[in-house]
Amino acid sequence: MPAILRQPPGAETAARQLARLIGCNRGVLGTSTLHLFFDLFTLLAKDGVSVFVDAGTYPIAKWAVKCGLGKRTPVKLFKHHDPGELQRLLRHSRRNGLRPVVLSDGFCPGCGRTAPIREYLESIRQVGGLLILDDTQALGILGKRPGPVTPYGLGGGGSLQWSGARGSDLVVVSSMAKGFGAPLAVLAGGRGLVKRFERSSRTQVHCSPPSIAAIQAAQHAIELNERRGDELRQRLKQLVCRFRSRLKNEGLELTGRLFPVQGLAPIPGLDVHEVYERLLQMKVHTVLKRSHLGTQPQIALLFTTDHTASQIDEVAAVLSKTVRSVLSR
Repeated sequence: MPAILRQPPGAETAARQLARLIGCNRGVLGTSTLHLFFDLFTLLAKDGVSVFVDAGTYPIAKWAVKCGLGKRTPVKLFKHHDPGELQRLLRHSRRNGLRPVVLSDGFCPGCGRTAPIREYLESIRQVGGLLILDDTQALGILGKRPGPVTPYGLGGGGSLQWSGARGSDLVVVSSMAKGFGAPLAVLAGGRGLVKRFERSSRTQVHCSPPSIAAIQAAQHAIELNERRGDELRQRLKQLVCRFRSRLKNEGLELTGRLFPVQGLAPIPGLDVHEVYERLLQMKVHTVLKRSHLGTQPQIALLFTTDHTASQIDEVAAVLSKTVRSVLSR
């Protein structure tokens, strides 16, 4: 049965719990962020909007902008995490009479920083606009009241909780597949917009809804987060700190700060593709991460609470040895 007629068992409960965790009034589940973004921009296109996209936004959301909006909706890129340029663009947009919609990632793993959400909102609210965040990276990791002892914050609700931002002019779309390990996504926002989304969603008519197994995985992740989330995030922080310390002792720098996606900082003359291949041969699986700035790819490593201290030490030693071997070739 199409999801628009009846949600699978547990979907409404999970969506409500996730919306509350994120800091929004209402939520709805989707098979993926691509499904949700496509429906969202298709809905917004009917209202008459102009869209402003942070240049560092993850490709999935950009694809949905192209597919969902059509050719008549004006779309402009602005510099990554640059509230000043966004403000200038929004001032000029007042002339076209369209409601401005701003799209950004909540957290950028490329530069290791959260988006300047409060600064974006200050400009957006002056023109009656809407802020949409892809918070896939931050959900389950970042939370409210970050501090020296709890650098990820508390609760795991993501970038809105981290920034303390609230309002009906905020929409969050996030996959649960990263921090929570569940293969589905959620859209959360104000009650009015989410209800309109539910009534008009095309993918909920023509595509299968999230499976019951995926919904149960989400419910399990939510329950585990409530019981042990902050404890697990502390363990994750310790693993990342241990890895950074080991690499620093080897003379290697990392990007990503304390986020559990760590990138090897650029090294002149280093063939990162060869490093990647050699690590793969030693069964160390890394990611070749390309920057939105178009610079050289980075070797990136992803950490989870399943990793052990001995694994951290081993991969740090292997990475250091491999980099030195490639450089001396």
